[in-house]
Amino acid sequence: MIVRSDAAIGAGERTTHPAVFLFLNVPFGALSGYIAVTLAYLLAQGGVSAEDIAELVAVSVLPNTWKFAWAPLVDTTLTRKAWYALGTIATAVGAVCMGLVPVGAARMPLLTLTVFVASLANTFEAIAADALIAYATDEKGKGRAGGWYQAGNLGGYGIGGGAALWLAQALPEPWIAGAAIGAACALCCIALFFISEGPAMRHAAGIRRNLIEVGRDLWAVAQSRRGFLGLLICFLPIGTGAASNLWAAVADDWHASANTVALATGVVSGFVSAVGCVLGGYVSDRIDRKLSYVLYGLLQALCAVAMALAPRTDLMYVVFTLIYALITGLTYAGFSAVVLEAIGRGAAATKYNVFASLSNIPIAYMTVVEGWARTRWNEGAMLYSEAAIGMVALLFFGAVAAASVRGRRANGARG
Repeated sequence: MIVRSDAAIGAGERTTHPAVFLFLNVPFGALSGYIAVTLAYLLAQGGVSAEDIAELVAVSVLPNTWKFAWAPLVDTTLTRKAWYALGTIATAVGAVCMGLVPVGAARMPLLTLTVFVASLANTFEAIAADALIAYATDEKGKGRAGGWYQAGNLGGYGIGGGAALWLAQALPEPWIAGAAIGAACALCCIALFFISEGPAMRHAAGIRRNLIEVGRDLWAVAQSRRGFLGLLICFLPIGTGAASNLWAAVADDWHASANTVALATGVVSGFVSAVGCVLGGYVSDRIDRKLSYVLYGLLQALCAVAMALAPRTDLMYVVFTLIYALITGLTYAGFSAVVLEAIGRGAAATKYNVFASLSNIPIAYMTVVEGWARTRWNEGAMLYSEAAIGMVALLFFGAVAAASVRGRRANGARG
């Protein structure tokens, strides 16, 4: 049982068109793309190793693995829209600061610190957006809402990656690219005018009572079968899309130029992945949402194997990174659909971000593992490691899900 499940939006409340959620999530994706594509490519060209770049990207993901710890602040203080605006402006400032740090191995400690602080600030924008979407979505449209929401994430990733990389290459000062990304993030606050706030979780009894209510709501989700399986599938390295964090760092293995990287991992990739998100969201509303997530993860593992077997040419680099981007869109939409289905409403910011934090743990460690495999062996080992680990995780989840079905039937027979 999920407390405050609110399966459908009540009378008098208005739903929000899911396309609005795309703009709401652009700042989160844009910062990630700027770090994983633009900065990664510039660092690789400056002689920084793939392993060091992977560690920098992992540092940027780290705050997202712990953001559930401060998500209750969004549920219990200020308003969701106020937190979103504060987090988005802080993200914009962070992008500018990263652009001001000179690229090179000698400045890696300073750049790493800047990336960490900017990523930490970015979590507040994401937490608030997660809560807003939970209150603006009804039960039947959770897949579509999740698809459009993640389209903003991955589309923003393409903007922060490809567009920013093109600007960094074309303009005399690299900080201008960071400033442009910061401005694009700040403009996304306009989306707040087209989405409802939803009722507040705050009570007159004070912060302590508010936090207790948040904890109860979260525990109720974890105790349910739907919530437990949702938490498990988010924790496992299924459909992480981790290889996309290293496309720029390994571009030379496919003899890809800066323009090819900008094309394959930038704006075009963002558009393709956004299409995958919307498509995945609609599919997730028509079949079991956890099953859709599993199927998307399987497709991603197969794509990694196919890319490892393909010739090392710039054409194959473009083809497979775009296919991978499409499938990553599917997996991200599947993730949001699973989470929105499991959490209901209530303390939506906290609950969503417990799931999101768990899901970012495998993204972080898979990025490090794949960067290590590339440095120790080659790019093929990087892709094979992602596929192999993903397949083991898929088999494990299938076994647990099957066992939970048998357990539920047995409990029902004894009742």
